[in-house]
Amino acid sequence: MRPRLFSHLLPLLLLGLCAGPVHSQATHALPPSVQEAMKSARLPLDALSVVVWPVQADSARLAYLAELPRNPASLMKLVTTTAALDMLGPAFTWRTPVFMEGQLSDGVLQGNLYLQGSGDPRLGVEQLWLLMRRIQALGIRQIQGDIVLDRSLFSMPTPDPGSFDGEPLRPYNATPDALLINFKSLRLQFVPDPAHQVARVHIEPPLAGLAWPTTVPLDNADCSDYRGGLKADFQQPLYISFAGTYPQSCGEKTWSVAYIDPAQFAARAVHGMWLQLGGQLNGAVRDGLVPAGAQPVLLHESPTLAEVVRDINKFSNNVMADQLFLTLGAQQRGRGHATEAAEVVHTWWRERLPLASAPGLDKGSGLSRDARVSAQSLAALLQWAWAQGFMPELVSSLPITGVDGTLKRSKSTALAHLKTGSLRDVMGIAGYVDAANGQRHVLVAIVNHAHANQARPVMDALIDWTAGKDNR
Repeated sequence: MRPRLFSHLLPLLLLGLCAGPVHSQATHALPPSVQEAMKSARLPLDALSVVVWPVQADSARLAYLAELPRNPASLMKLVTTTAALDMLGPAFTWRTPVFMEGQLSDGVLQGNLYLQGSGDPRLGVEQLWLLMRRIQALGIRQIQGDIVLDRSLFSMPTPDPGSFDGEPLRPYNATPDALLINFKSLRLQFVPDPAHQVARVHIEPPLAGLAWPTTVPLDNADCSDYRGGLKADFQQPLYISFAGTYPQSCGEKTWSVAYIDPAQFAARAVHGMWLQLGGQLNGAVRDGLVPAGAQPVLLHESPTLAEVVRDINKFSNNVMADQLFLTLGAQQRGRGHATEAAEVVHTWWRERLPLASAPGLDKGSGLSRDARVSAQSLAALLQWAWAQGFMPELVSSLPITGVDGTLKRSKSTALAHLKTGSLRDVMGIAGYVDAANGQRHVLVAIVNHAHANQARPVMDALIDWTAGKDNR
């Protein structure tokens, strides 16, 4: 049911005060093309909330059920990344310090080596390799003690990667970690060798103790379900097996799989990389704390926040967004816990957008059944962000229609930078759309319904209408 006019307009009037005086009323009826798309998708009109607002105008062009709190899925990443760009700055970096305990003589460290996690979301295979090489460049070849991993910066309960959707081996379900290495995931590479009728198998990072067959037989099947055809078994922490075959027609493929024992991933990855680079370790790799008063012997620096935000928004990377969310708690409150992080974001929101309803968020990624925010509030956020100095970094982090990231499959011919969001029963877009007349608009659209996965044409219709490509 459509809300009464006054209750529908009042939040929009408040939203307008965030950007400037309101001089005209918004349209409250969906464009015919959007209504037709909703009907074709078997979606009721009240499943959709929309705001279309020119960035340099005083009022919205379209506002439909705009104040209704919805599950935004990954659109919540806009809240996390915008807050981070404002609070931390685009040039912020994560620094992972390394400490030595004991004497170093003739390449032998008579003591422990410490790695202290800083929450770096981009500590992948290549970065781990570089970090180990830099440690060896200090003259360390053999460690008589242990390699100790200090992961205490983030405080959270023992996670269950399969708790969200029962898919613990999907990398998007990886959980945050102060020392997050390669998203706690393995990268399996398959390279056909027709001369020997096998595909060669390479796995990174090199986990200490992990074994796997280095080849699988080739077959002549098509490549539509090569993963299923491999009949892989990832349930054993120290052995991966393949009972099937690999299609020669696939060529070279890479498959990322979350490690079955995520709590041990960092230790095995550090140990394995150290050994692969020729290092020796007499002790173990274990969790622990850096001794009080210790001074780092080197710092590994991450890419800038602007680069990380681009990865988060372009490719909707959940664990990176959650790492950033906890980093806000750690930077502002000294503790990377979801409760503190949510309080930090809420406090920031009230200071920056006091007239817009704050989102209800429990993590930074939007990978949640409980998160809620209105299209109106997201539009207010994007309007506010447009006037900030970090605006170019935010806009450039958003996928481009039909070009890259999660919008590569969009059928719209308009030029738009939009974050996408999708979960079971949720689909949405939010960002900026360029119209043919040169005007740029904020567009936010959220569908919450059992058939939300059919709403892609609805989103394309809204993009085209906003851009002036559909005048109906």
